[in-house]
Amino acid sequence: MKKSIFSSTNAMILAAFGIAINLVLGTITQLLHIPLLFLDTIGTILVAAVLGPLAGALTGGLTNVIQGAITNPKSIPFGLVNIAVGLIVGFIVKRFGFSLKVAVITGVILSIIAPLIGTPIAVFMYGGLSGGGIDFLFAALLASGEKIFTAAFIPRILGNLIDKIASCILVAIILPRMPKKFLVSRVINNDK
Repeated sequence: MKKSIFSSTNAMILAAFGIAINLVLGTITQLLHIPLLFLDTIGTILVAAVLGPLAGALTGGLTNVIQGAITNPKSIPFGLVNIAVGLIVGFIVKRFGFSLKVAVITGVILSIIAPLIGTPIAVFMYGGLSGGGIDFLFAALLASGEKIFTAAFIPRILGNLIDKIASCILVAIILPRMPKKFLVSRVINNDK
């Protein structure tokens, strides 16, 4: 009988670390209103790459729930984006691994899917605003006559192209340098 990787202490430590990375980096970029950068999914990408899509999705979703409970309730609905990131990265890594080339392609895929999920949330729940660094671009586009969905979508695409590609590349660089005990084959072997 195959044991779940979630029963491993190393897996739980890695997932908690992923949530912490998301919270710290996401909070810093939000507080500093850094435009076109979110950095709130690096931990999700890392966990999904190491432990798979379900662990990545749980890490992403829990990140937003915790962030919402601690500092900004607006973060909770955007958990759907973080869950999607975990699922997509996890399935891609299972199929193709996570070389630098795969990481860049994954980043491009995420940079399209994340705004497709996040923009309707921002528009319907918050009038297009997110409380982050991209709000100034949203306001400028709205003032120039763009429709609300377009004004909310364009900055998110631009931000995600930078953010998700950079996040995926960073994780692809980190993975080969991680202690072997945190990599999936070791986690599964430790469960025997």
